[in-house]
Parts: sequence; C-alpha cells; structure tokens
Amino acid sequence: MQNIPVVKLGLIAVSRDCFIISLSERRRAAIAAACAARGLDVYEAKTTVENENDMLKAVDEVKEAGCNALCVFLGNFGPETPETLIAQRFDGPVMYAAAAEETGNDLINGRGDAYCGMLNCSYNLGMRKIRAHIPEYPVGTAEEVADMIADFIPVARTVLGLSGLKIITFGPRPQDFFACNAPIKGLYDIGVEIEENSELDLLVAYKEHAGDARIPEVVEDMKKEMGEGRYYEDLLARMAQFELTLLDWAEAHKGARKYVAFADKCWPAFPSQFGFEPCYVNSRLVARGIPVSCEVDIYGALSEYIGLCVTGDAVTLLDINNSVPKDLYDEDIAPKFSYKLTDTFMGFHCGNTPACKMCADRAIKYQLIQHRLLEPKDSEPDFTRGTLEGDIAASDITFYRLQCDAQGVLRAYIAEGEVLPVATRSFGGIGIFAIPEMGRFYRHVLIEKGYPHHGAVAFSHCGKALFSILRYLGVEDIAYNHPAGLPYKTENPFA
Repeated sequence: MQNIPVVKLGLIAVSRDCFIISLSERRRAAIAAACAARGLDVYEAKTTVENENDMLKAVDEVKEAGCNALCVFLGNFGPETPETLIAQRFDGPVMYAAAAEETGNDLINGRGDAYCGMLNCSYNLGMRKIRAHIPEYPVGTAEEVADMIADFIPVARTVLGLSGLKIITFGPRPQDFFACNAPIKGLYDIGVEIEENSELDLLVAYKEHAGDARIPEVVEDMKKEMGEGRYYEDLLARMAQFELTLLDWAEAHKGARKYVAFADKCWPAFPSQFGFEPCYVNSRLVARGIPVSCEVDIYGALSEYIGLCVTGDAVTLLDINNSVPKDLYDEDIAPKFSYKLTDTFMGFHCGNTPACKMCADRAIKYQLIQHRLLEPKDSEPDFTRGTLEGDIAASDITFYRLQCDAQGVLRAYIAEGEVLPVATRSFGGIGIFAIPEMGRFYRHVLIEKGYPHHGAVAFSHCGKALFSILRYLGVEDIAYNHPAGLPYKTENPFA
C-alpha cells in the first residue's frame, strides 16, 4: 500500500504587464535547471501569467501535466490578482517565491522589483483568505529558490496526505485515559476523515481471517525481521492473522480516501480476547507507512502520519514517561554529554517502535505491566506476550504532537533533540532522550498547556518542515523548547 503521496510539483512564473516578460521566463528556466541539478522532479509550465486568462491557462497546463503542488514564482513584480487566483483555482498546496536581483550592472531592464511584489502578493493572499506557503526569506537566486522548493516538498506531501487521510479507530479510549480525549472537530478543520468502530468489529474481522492462506508468508517475514531466538514461535500465526486483518480493513474501508492510519484500543480486553498484545504488529505496520497508535490516541496517529509524510521514514509514538535517575545520569551521561539532568527523560511504550529504530538486542517479549494486571500472579506470561522490547537506537529526533484540546482548538509543539547511546537498564521499547531545556519545556508547554503523555517521534531533525506544515494548516499555537535566556510567558521570573 502506498500510504503517503508522491509530490509532482509545477513551476509557474508570473509577470506584471508593465515589466519585461522575458525576465520572468529566463529566471523561471534557471530555477527549473537548478531543480533538475538537485534531482527534483519539477514541471516547468510554459504559460507565463500576466492576466486572469493566462492564469486559467497555466492552471489547466499544470493540472494536465499531473501536478499536485505548485511553486508560483514572481520573476518580477507580478500581477497581484492573477497570481493569487492561481492558488485559489489550483486544488493543492502552493508556495510563493520571488526573484532576487542578479547584478548591479543591469538594474534598468534587468530589475524586476519582485522584492516589492512579494509584499503585495502576500497582502492579496490574506484578503482572499488563501493558505499558501511562504518561505522564511522568500526572495532568492535560482539556486536559492530551488532550495526553497526542496524544503517545500515535504510540506506539500504532508498537506496532500492529510487531505486524503482517514483515521480508523477501534474502541473508546481506556478508562481514566482522559489524556487521549480527542474532540474530532479538529480533524475536520484540517480535512481529515475518521471512521470509528467497536472492538467487537475488529474481533469479528480477526476471527474471519483464521486460516488465511497468507499467514505462513507473514510468519516467515516476522522470523526474518526478528532473527532466531527473538520471538515466540507459537505466537507468530496469531500476530500474522491480526496484521492481515488490519491491512485488509484499511483497503476495504478507506472509501473515497487514499491513505489510512489506525488508532486502536489495545487494553485491557484486547490481549485476553485476541490471545496476544498487538504492539509488535503495530510496529510492523508503521514501518510500512501505516501508523497504528495505541490506546485509541487519534491525534497520536495523526501526528505519526504527519511525521511519516515529512521524513518518508518510520516514526513512533511514546509516553513521555520517566525521569532519568541521578546515579544513572552521573555514571553514563554527565561524563560524555553536556546535557543537564533536567534535559533528559525516558521515552517508553510497550513495544510499538519499529524494529529498524531499535538496538540489535530487541526481541518480542511480554508486557510486564499488563501481566501484573491481567494474568495470575507468579504465572508465566501468556496472552500478554507480543510486545517489541529493547532500547531505542541512538539518533537525532524530533518530539512533536498536533493535538485538539478539550475546547476544540488545534495546538502543537515541536522540540528537537536526540536519543542518547546510553543503556536504559529498563523494560519495554524505551530510550533515553535529551532535549535542550527539556525541564522548562516540560513545565511551561507540556504541563501548562495540558498536553497528553503521548508524543510522536521522528528520527531526524525536521522541526523546520513541521513548523511550516502547522502554519499552513492554520495552527496558531505552535510551542517549542525555548533556549536558556528566553522565558516562557508563564515562567516565574523570581524562581
């Protein structure tokens, strides 16, 4: 299943009719060449827009070429109304960029005034309430605009993905998990669909997959992924049956949508009724680009999907779980890293992190907490088996979440950091995370703004793209970890 979009980007140049049109056309061709040199697949529209009729022709041209995202390029001052109507007419994400002047030896016929035109363009976009991506500094040379286009592609991919996404849920959130409360209005605000089902629906579908002819093939793939001695032989067929159940459900239920993510109830009834914990299967699906969040965390699944679109790589969803003990910090972190103790914490979940993001000693094990809760005391684990456990491998990371609060308002946070190459000495899928000024971020963003304990993790520094995406979606409250010396509004200046 191709579960994230492929971006086909078009490049349209605009020109104000009192400027020399060839200036825009020459500069457009230079951008197309710079994009090609970077390996970017960009369609150069030959229609240059000076008026509304040109606008209609250019939009038709890029649509016929199969473009699903656009860069509108102001090669000179640009025509304010037609250039903004491009974004209104085109069904897809659009960015705007403008040409920098090229040389001090040609500032008569070679001067385009796009620096000025970009101001009027943004003003007109605002009047029409048109969402568009404008880079941090949207004026540049051909090479610089090509770099802006490269930065825009993950933004466009995510916006397209969300417009075609359906989140499929099974069951209500577990009792007392108010942190996973999820008003669905926020999904509709950004164009995401949702299908809510009962756990019984999932159980019925699972039972109907008993004896599925594809199960042995999936079992062999699981064995190959984990390696000998790192799985329960008697459990694999059950887990393979569940994996096929979810994949078939996605295909049968995505309906008019192109992409899917799941938010499933995984306890307390699930393990006893299905005969295993679903964590390992969840990890396998997210590695294939299909998020499966636990505990019916709808906005966790949404956040994971955003990270998949941004990075094109596997992500995970973790509890912002426990502090790092001071003795562990003093022994294994302080001698090697400059982080303060309060910059560190442990991110944990039962075992949903993809195997490709874990250390080599990862294995399918059992859920210790659920075993205590659901199985006889001092018994061998039975149906609480099925987690993927081990330390998460060292990596750059971005911790982030898009959440709809109890009042129905979308808000988000982004914080870049790393997973440290330090043994956790604990259980579950777990890692020691370090984020600069995490202690203050924890207090004045996560606690102050009422965020849940689940956070999405992308395994790279992608805060720049995430911030641009959230701005494009109209999210006004985007929090981040303030550096030392930059106080939060709620931070006590006397503390």
